[in-house]
Amino acid sequence: MNKRIRISSLLKLNRLNRLTIKRQLYLIYMAVIVVPIVLIGAFLLFYTYHLMVNYYTDMLKSDNHRVRNILFEFTTEVYNISKDIAFTNDVRRTLTGEFDTRQDYMRAVDQNVTLDQYVRAYGEISEINIYTDNPALTDYKQFKRVDEEIAETVWYQKAVSQSNVFWQEIPWEYGYRNSYWNLCLVRKIPLFDSSYNAVLVIHISNDFLRMRVDSDGYLSLLAVDEGPVFYSSDRERYGNALPVFVDYGEPYFQYTGLAEVDGDKCFANVSTFHAYQSDSRVYICTLDGQGYDNIRSILYMCGMVILSALVIPAIMIHFFTNYFTGRVGLLRQEMHKASNQDYELIPTFQGNDELSEAFSDLQVMVFNIKEQEAKVYKAQIKEQELLIRQQEMEFKMLASQINPHFLYNTLETIRMKALKAGDKEVSTAIKLLGKAMRYVLENTGTSFTTLEEELNHVDEYMKIQQLRFGNRIQFGKQIEEGIDLSQYRMLPLILQPVVENAIQHGMDEVDEGGRIVLSVYRREVEGGQVLFIDVDDNGSGMTEEALGKLRNDIEIRDMSRSKSIGLYNINQRMKLYYGDGYRVHIYSELGAGTRVRLMIPTEMRGK
Repeated sequence: MNKRIRISSLLKLNRLNRLTIKRQLYLIYMAVIVVPIVLIGAFLLFYTYHLMVNYYTDMLKSDNHRVRNILFEFTTEVYNISKDIAFTNDVRRTLTGEFDTRQDYMRAVDQNVTLDQYVRAYGEISEINIYTDNPALTDYKQFKRVDEEIAETVWYQKAVSQSNVFWQEIPWEYGYRNSYWNLCLVRKIPLFDSSYNAVLVIHISNDFLRMRVDSDGYLSLLAVDEGPVFYSSDRERYGNALPVFVDYGEPYFQYTGLAEVDGDKCFANVSTFHAYQSDSRVYICTLDGQGYDNIRSILYMCGMVILSALVIPAIMIHFFTNYFTGRVGLLRQEMHKASNQDYELIPTFQGNDELSEAFSDLQVMVFNIKEQEAKVYKAQIKEQELLIRQQEMEFKMLASQINPHFLYNTLETIRMKALKAGDKEVSTAIKLLGKAMRYVLENTGTSFTTLEEELNHVDEYMKIQQLRFGNRIQFGKQIEEGIDLSQYRMLPLILQPVVENAIQHGMDEVDEGGRIVLSVYRREVEGGQVLFIDVDDNGSGMTEEALGKLRNDIEIRDMSRSKSIGLYNINQRMKLYYGDGYRVHIYSELGAGTRVRLMIPTEMRGK
């Protein structure tokens, strides 16, 4: 038996080998791709359709159930209210009373304050009316005299002919040629000692229903018994019959599924609600006009994916077949590219024959050529780097030709001449300038200094500025108690440019009373303790637009910019040396001055 199977398999393979390569590939495509994708795709489409239908119908049932709960809640409450009103002695005495004057009747009606209280206290009630055929009573407040039009209505005749409570949709006109529909509780008020009839009508507020019933994505319609729609999320459906089939003969009719409404298919859920202590049935119809379209769109997309899964491989098989027959020409083309120093070859070459081996040898040769060129390129880069370093060294050598001691001695000679000439102010200015230059030259190229030395340099700088500005600018320092300035290390030459910036820009428009305060304090932040250095001025400040531009300028380098370069350099130095969490922060408000804050770790971190 096994031998026969092997022979049959060999025969099939021989038949397959007799076909051309193109036909073999097409046959494999049909057997391996088309048949499985069609079968699996049909199953997935069917399963997706039922899954989506169940999802939308479940959501529709949930919303319909929500409306049922709302109806049960307020219908029960309104029934209890109607019961209280129907058996209230004040109401019954008013309905059976005989009054000598209209004023006596109006006083009796005014005593029924509970009617107004119910309307005010319960949002679901829009109006309470009591209709009576007592000739002694006239229209006043909630009490209405039954006229011929009222007496001929179905609901009035039904109410006086029975004692049961029922719900009824009643048209209600308002404004000019405008009509509405109200859901109303109707019940007869028993007048045991009188031959007159009285009917209580409690109107349910449509605004209450709209607020409680409406929901996004669903259309809700409500109707009583076989009557028209008394409430709808779509106002145009008021007074019309329900748009879906309802079997009114079935006491507990319910339907969930597809329905055609105005020529469009949608999901519908219809349920029957039996009002509390009443024979009336309220039909709740919930429509989803988008669910069916959504399912259709999803199925369409799935169908397009399945079709793409069939078409795209077919196109690829077709092109691959044509490509396979031109392998020799392709190999020659790649060799020609390599001879012209174009080494971007195709990544793979299909097959396992001599042509493939030749292509592999070509790849090895191209790889070796690229490797040699890479080595040459690296050598050129190193040569260029050496040239740049040599130029930097030459620049430093030229800069170092200026002897700092020559500058100090020259300044000291000028200072002594000024002192002999009796010009102490010039002598003092030269002395301060010499100290400042010495500090700058000594710290150029150094990695750090102490906070104490940096503050001393700021003091020397401010002494020079006060020689220039006099009492126009006052400078002060506030050092937190317990801070040993000599124990804190920091980058050199970063405080003086900040103070200089405050003088140049913050004090530009200040004629007198200028004040610059440098504060040093510590704070605990996430990750440890940080040293804060604030430089505050009481200058004119900046607008939000100018502040935003300045903050951007100190973060982004612009070679064409001539302003804010000092703050940009300080900010970049701090981020490079301490890390991104330590930088320059600027706060300003127009007319309230400017604050520049530097954040420095209490323990120096090298980069």
